[in-house]
Amino acid sequence: MTTLAAAVPPSSSPTSRYGSVHDVVDARAVVAVYQPLVDLVTGEVLGYEALARGPRGTRWESPDVLFDAARAAGRLAELDWVCRAAAFRGALDAGLPADLSLFVNTEPEALGSPCPPDLLELMGEAERSLRVVSEMTERALTRDPAALLAAVERARAVGWGVAMDDVGVEPASLALMPFVHPDVVKLDMHLVQQPADDATSATASAILAQAERTGARVLAEGIETDLHRQRALALGATMGQGWLFGRPGPLPRQLRRPREVVRLLRPQPLPHGTTPFGLVAGRADVRTASKKLLLPMSKHLERRAMTDGEPPVVLSTFQSREHFTARSAGRYARLTRRCALVAALGVGIGTRPVGEVRGAEVAADDALAREWDVVVVGPHYAAALLARDQGDVGPDGARRFSFVVTHDRDLVLQAARALLLRVVATDAEG
Repeated sequence: MTTLAAAVPPSSSPTSRYGSVHDVVDARAVVAVYQPLVDLVTGEVLGYEALARGPRGTRWESPDVLFDAARAAGRLAELDWVCRAAAFRGALDAGLPADLSLFVNTEPEALGSPCPPDLLELMGEAERSLRVVSEMTERALTRDPAALLAAVERARAVGWGVAMDDVGVEPASLALMPFVHPDVVKLDMHLVQQPADDATSATASAILAQAERTGARVLAEGIETDLHRQRALALGATMGQGWLFGRPGPLPRQLRRPREVVRLLRPQPLPHGTTPFGLVAGRADVRTASKKLLLPMSKHLERRAMTDGEPPVVLSTFQSREHFTARSAGRYARLTRRCALVAALGVGIGTRPVGEVRGAEVAADDALAREWDVVVVGPHYAAALLARDQGDVGPDGARRFSFVVTHDRDLVLQAARALLLRVVATDAEG
């Protein structure tokens, strides 16, 4: 396997050459090792996951040490690009067939960063020659929803797939799965290595529901024994990785083409340049009601978010800051204590309207400034109140809205994506 780094001169040791994380990143001194991904029934290798390693014989060889240092030095995004490039270079040099999938991790902080110019040619070669599946976690969506959705869209535009990693580590990952619409859902290793309990059953139920709705494959990590393999199959996994099938190392000299290729789902176009009400107005019955009549519907959805079995995502628009009252702020602050993600959007609302509630500014002349939307999406439940102000003057409670209430999961998800495209990372989160 070749590396992106130049060969170390015989007179210099790796330790002396790579004294800091900057030296490693500048020299592109990262290599990739690969772990097989197999069909749990036939044992056939369907692909490999690429894992990064720093210069051998240095403290940077450990990926945890390397990434922690890069994060502290402000070079995490660049290191992430270097690691992906190392994965692609190793796969290309080994002649990885296009029908063997290459799974590559993506750090949340790197999603919105441009590719370093010296790696662009290699990235283009990988796009043309490799079947890549980009692995992302729920941290990416909660940190920078707009960047994650854009990254997913870019990956699918070049024919690559998307996997959701570490599902089951945090309850939030279950609610965030539908937004990513992953081709592969990766079960965290603790789900197969520990005895089943209520939490495991709830996780498995949510994942199987997603797989049944979309056709996504389920892959179990951390399979070290045949008992683990049997548990993975019981949880609905059809693919697996772990020491039972092979430890990370160089790609084999002889790479066999699989009889089955990991199928990629049909991409779901993102609703750019539209609003939730604009999405559903022509696809559902539109009615009219006053704000006073709609308030109980809005609060019902908020209460449902507080009491649903698994933590959901709640996204709401308030037209302007004046409608995000102290009472509203209190309710939404409480929602963050159990929900995977809570966001409020409106004119003058700011990026952090209260506590852990995410915010997004809306321009006064934006069509969204006329909308009052409440969208709730969980692993099993999805509903939305989508309303547009008719422009009445007079008492606030008497203002009339054209509105739709829908439980159509596809419509609700598209409405939610339209709002998430506006929620970006703040400097504090970065």
